[in-house]
Amino acid sequence: MAIFSYVARNSQGKTITGTIDALSEQAAAKTLREQGLTPTTVRTGTVGVVTRRKKKGKRGRVRLEDMVVISRQMATMVKAGLPILEGLNILSEQVEKRALKAILGTVEKDVQGGTNLTDSLAKHPKAFDQFFVSMVRAGEASGALDSILEQIAGYLEKVLSIQRKVKSALMYPAAVSTVAVCITTFLLIKVVPVFQDIFAGFDVKLPIPTLIVITVSQFMQTNYIKFIVIVVGLYFVITYWGKTKMGRYRIDSFKLRVPVFGPLLRKVAIAKFTRTLSTLIRCGVNILTALDIVAKTAGNVVIEEAVYKTKFSIQGGESLAKPLAESEVFPPMVTRMIDVGERTGALESMLSKIADFYEDQVDAAVAGLTSLIEPLLIVFLGLVVGFIVISMFLPMFKMVQAIQ
Repeated sequence: MAIFSYVARNSQGKTITGTIDALSEQAAAKTLREQGLTPTTVRTGTVGVVTRRKKKGKRGRVRLEDMVVISRQMATMVKAGLPILEGLNILSEQVEKRALKAILGTVEKDVQGGTNLTDSLAKHPKAFDQFFVSMVRAGEASGALDSILEQIAGYLEKVLSIQRKVKSALMYPAAVSTVAVCITTFLLIKVVPVFQDIFAGFDVKLPIPTLIVITVSQFMQTNYIKFIVIVVGLYFVITYWGKTKMGRYRIDSFKLRVPVFGPLLRKVAIAKFTRTLSTLIRCGVNILTALDIVAKTAGNVVIEEAVYKTKFSIQGGESLAKPLAESEVFPPMVTRMIDVGERTGALESMLSKIADFYEDQVDAAVAGLTSLIEPLLIVFLGLVVGFIVISMFLPMFKMVQAIQ
């Protein structure tokens, strides 16, 4: 047996220090947890931070992929009985990105100085958003931090999976469209002028398709700089407008109504809304606080406003389902299932089932969209290039007839 000094927090969040006899640090931490305490430091002798070997890391901002790894590893270490401070020490050593390494190092110092984990994480909203912080707060208050961290990791993994599927569905059409624009521009600027010079040497009336292609080619040759400036200018104007309140609402509303992709984005938003709200309610977060967090993490202003209106309606004594139905953002199936969940006291379970259903719908929509868009884009590219090529060859048939 050895004597270990420790720093821990009780269910009220108060810091408690003392010593304990145990066979190892892990055994000491396990004993403290059985006593209803959450250990932050367990050391032989004076509590301190393990000296780390400084090493360079990768540049780049903190992404969702990084937070999935962090939450999963953190949950594993806490569940294994490792003190929080030591877990943060290990994480800050092994992460590769400089920004995340610095954040974890700061959190570790704050926890060592007596600040609870929740407040330490809340100082870094770019890495740990309000959802993450609220979940950790619930975990510290209930003494089930390991379970909460596992739920966070599971939630983030599902959100990341949906994001990757949507990106993969959008990547192919974006790539093919870019290739189509590049090929068309090359033909109009480099190839069509050659045929135009040939046609100028013959006294032949050109067909209408050929005249259209030549006119577009002449415009591109003489005004391509202006065209590029206009396109870049429109991009910056739309980007700036999109940062305003009205602009964001208009753009997000258009995203939900655009053909083909609109229904997919709506399903993604509903899946995220129900999954986030279900996870927060399961962890004991107050419904009003949960709705506030869901609104801020919605990713779409239209969904955000609908959730805020629901929150205010609930404060006025209404149910959750009624204001959601009145917003006309959520399908009737969603609002009715939520209504049933409220009346039966199984809201968290019902929200989880809705999330599962819409995540499956997203999978099916992405698969169908990919199989549908691929042939359509190929046909579109063939029509554009084929129209230009045929337009250039039509006058040649007339020239051959004129020569004969």
